[in-house]
Amino acid sequence: MTTSALVSERPMETPATKTSWTGRILSGLAVAFLLFDAFIKLMAPPEVLAAHDTLGFPPSLARGLGTLLLTCVMTYVIPRTSFLGAILLTGYLGGAVATHVRVDNPLFSHVLFPVYVAAFIWGGLYLRDARLRELFLPRR
Repeated sequence: MTTSALVSERPMETPATKTSWTGRILSGLAVAFLLFDAFIKLMAPPEVLAAHDTLGFPPSLARGLGTLLLTCVMTYVIPRTSFLGAILLTGYLGGAVATHVRVDNPLFSHVLFPVYVAAFIWGGLYLRDARLRELFLPRR
């Protein structure tokens, strides 16, 4: 077999495929973090309950917030409902920003961390969903 025959047998990755995989990776990182956060709230160890108390939430809300977060993440993971899931997660993360601002936590490590996660959520969705890219592309 010649070298050209080997090269032609292997399909080249198109830019669209690379874009889609980059989006999946960004989304996957955000989903992994949010699933960890949801499950730790559902398990409600003493450290999580103490953190809720420090943030001004009754510790009894931990499991409810974990369930809410898990529901939002599952909505985001399902392709047909991913746009709705991104909107719901943005609202959830906006509440996290407001909470950290209220208790005067450090800006870059606490207050803006939910913004970073939201950027991964929307960036990942933008890169893996052509319809969303079409929505934001300038019209000719």
